Amino acid sequence: MVSWLGYGNSATVSVILDDEETREKVPVYAEDESKETHHLFYDGESVTGKVDIKLKQEGKKLEHQGIKIEFLGLIEIYYDRGNHYEFVKLDKDLARPGMLTESCCFPFEFLKVVKQYESYAGRNVRLRYFLKVTISRRLVDIIHEKGIVVHQLSCYPETNSPLKMEVGIEDCLHIEFEYNRSKYHLNDVIVGKIYFILVRIKIKHMELSIIKRETTGSGPNTYNENEQISRFEIMDGAPVRGESIPIRLFLSAYDLTPTMKDVNKKFSVRYYLNLVLVDEEDRRYFKQQEVTLWRKSPASLKPENRGVAALENMRTWWWCLLVNVSVVENSTEVHNGPQH
Repeated sequence: MVSWLGYGNSATVSVILDDEETREKVPVYAEDESKETHHLFYDGESVTGKVDIKLKQEGKKLEHQGIKIEFLGLIEIYYDRGNHYEFVKLDKDLARPGMLTESCCFPFEFLKVVKQYESYAGRNVRLRYFLKVTISRRLVDIIHEKGIVVHQLSCYPETNSPLKMEVGIEDCLHIEFEYNRSKYHLNDVIVGKIYFILVRIKIKHMELSIIKRETTGSGPNTYNENEQISRFEIMDGAPVRGESIPIRLFLSAYDLTPTMKDVNKKFSVRYYLNLVLVDEEDRRYFKQQEVTLWRKSPASLKPENRGVAALENMRTWWWCLLVNVSVVENSTEVHNGPQH
């Protein structure tokens, strides 16, 4: 009925980036968990291109109340669908109210756009960036969106001390384990060792897993969602006193994101190494340790973009210095007793 009255989508809209033929594309999960590919951008990069509007019927006029394009950064919490949290909003008018009598093309540019957070698609929250074109009309607007992906780059951390911890049950079990670092880039290798100092219970096997903890909300409305990213067995059979077990875990094999802490005061994403021992009665003893993940600048990144990333890293470093942010590297949770 709307189309018959002349208010339907009488035009198709597309957004074409200036360098989309050469710009890298990366996969991203949509809300329905299907995979899409979007063009990759970094903080401080300009977003330029053109908006192509094609009339479905050449010669037929399209009356509008103005045409604009917006660059938006949005946080969507799935259980709070009525509220979307905008942290970036830039807009440019492409055309004043009037009449389109033929297909046309409008150039646009958003220069040196600050993209302070990394794109993220989790189980309960999504952070996304997109370009939105709106052709305003009296009854039904014509809207087109084009998503992009943003990666946040980091420098090698100045302090990256090893992690050393102990777990045990008095007079029954005493284990020390050590990881070579506390902070790892996404393609890094976690190297460590586990030492058995006292073993008086019959251990059947031991496994190591990576746990991602997604936290949304705050205060009494805080909700934690744990997801097991990987799990593999590092020992099968009973250990003896004095034995050591080496650990080598390649992070590039898994779908990981950088650690995100208090993003726009809406959500956080943290990662934990979870060491689990199972005895012959299937009781489980485990210890969790938080590790920090960060994204390293890829070798294929253009020199001009490396400069943008370096400036952003310097800005982040100074901000952390001013507000005296400290990173807690101690154990976050200890479970020394058996779990049935």
